[in-house]
Amino acid sequence: MAEIKTKPTAISAEDFINTIPDIQKQKDCFVLIDRMKKATGQEPVMWGGSIIGFGNMRYESPRTGRQVDWFLVGFSPRKANLTLYIGAGSEAHTDALKILGKHKVSGGCLHINKLADVDLNVLQGMIDSYLSRK
Repeated sequence: MAEIKTKPTAISAEDFINTIPDIQKQKDCFVLIDRMKKATGQEPVMWGGSIIGFGNMRYESPRTGRQVDWFLVGFSPRKANLTLYIGAGSEAHTDALKILGKHKVSGGCLHINKLADVDLNVLQGMIDSYLSRK
């Protein structure tokens, strides 16, 4: 199994979110925490300095076969947007992405500027669908 730099930490996800200067982004992060916590039944864990993950799994890269310990679902409040790790690049999300709202997808990640730009029910369906395949 490969060793990666991004690992679970003891940093509080709530404390991390409270350091974000953009109040709306803070609120969106707490909504995502609530939804992902309910979907996984897991508490949020900081992975590295900026990713909030839920649950654990062994991820295998489809290109290299490299295996690493990773989280089931998660997100990161980046300066430009919210990056969600919910397997957005998979074919299973094709229909949902058409009706989700304003977003971008790259490298399997879903990028949204703010939750008000997307349909939260569609987003929740994507999270639940991704978890059902894990």
